[in-house]
Amino acid sequence: MEQRLAILAIVVENPDSVEQLNALLHEYRNVIIGRMGVPYPKRKVSLVSVALDAPMDVVSALSGKVGRLPGVTAKAAVSKVLE
Repeated sequence: MEQRLAILAIVVENPDSVEQLNALLHEYRNVIIGRMGVPYPKRKVSLVSVALDAPMDVVSALSGKVGRLPGVTAKAAVSKVLE
């Protein structure tokens, strides 16, 4: 399957889901280029961006799994550039 570059934007509103989120990101570590997390205590959320180089089905699978965590929202932006 064709590789895509993508950014997964994650908003964490429930701190109890952080451990599960980190476990998922660890599971997909082979397709993660890098990640950045920014806590925002004023709004009691954390914002996380994850850069991926992966087939579209892998990007969708990770986005879906992350988005199903309680109090977590995830959206993927995928490039049109193919490998």
